[in-house]
Amino acid sequence: MRLDAKTTRPTGRAALFTIAAVGAVADLAAKVLAERNLVHGPVDLGPLQLRLLHNEGVAFSLGSSLPAGVVTAVTALITLAVALHAHRTAPSTPRWGRVALALVLGGAVGNLVDRAFDGAVTDYFHTGWFATFNVADVLISAGAVLLVLVTLLTPEPEPAPVPQEPAGR
Repeated sequence: MRLDAKTTRPTGRAALFTIAAVGAVADLAAKVLAERNLVHGPVDLGPLQLRLLHNEGVAFSLGSSLPAGVVTAVTALITLAVALHAHRTAPSTPRWGRVALALVLGGAVGNLVDRAFDGAVTDYFHTGWFATFNVADVLISAGAVLLVLVTLLTPEPEPAPVPQEPAGR
């Protein structure tokens, strides 16, 4: 039995979704550790403090006055859209673009799963000069920056030549 080239050509989807899953698991594990170890107060690490907070909104607590179900539903729809876009475009996206999408998706899934259980996202990295955040937020931000860089630095593909009909027809 011979497989045709289309069947055996890698699309990058498996790596993309594996990276996203690893990111989401790492984020959720860090949140469990924060929930267990920061209940008695913050831990000072110099320029960074570990402080347990729960964000009922989205980035920078936007939407925190909305019902938790609404925030969760909208977050789920956005996460689904990112996953579908990543799946659809993976075969034609450069490797680092797939990594960027995987980071964004992994962070989105981590925050969505966390929010689904209690209506809030667990945050624990505190700088004092910026919003308190978590591993998922780092993944999403790093993925977004990487996606912008890939977009700016990847040359446009050459257009396919248009076949010309022979003269005299």
